[in-house]
Amino acid sequence: MGLTNNDIFKKLRVAHKLRDDDIIKICALVDFKVSKSELGAFFRNENHPKYMECGDQILRNFLNGLIIHLRGPMPKKKLHPKRRPLSFF
Repeated sequence: MGLTNNDIFKKLRVAHKLRDDDIIKICALVDFKVSKSELGAFFRNENHPKYMECGDQILRNFLNGLIIHLRGPMPKKKLHPKRRPLSFF
């Protein structure tokens, strides 16, 4: 059996030494809101009654926020002035 989203989330949390407040701020970088109680449910044991599966959307938003947190925001793309199309004839 492979890793679940919860397993991946837990491993990233430990590897980067993140606390709940850090994860909330990281998710806010991509305008995604998550509460401390939701995070607690993701990090619980699967047998716990308040355990909740981490969905793809939550993990995806966390990963996108983590990229911004670690690398910084993407630089703005420079707009090139309109160019004439090349003519071959």
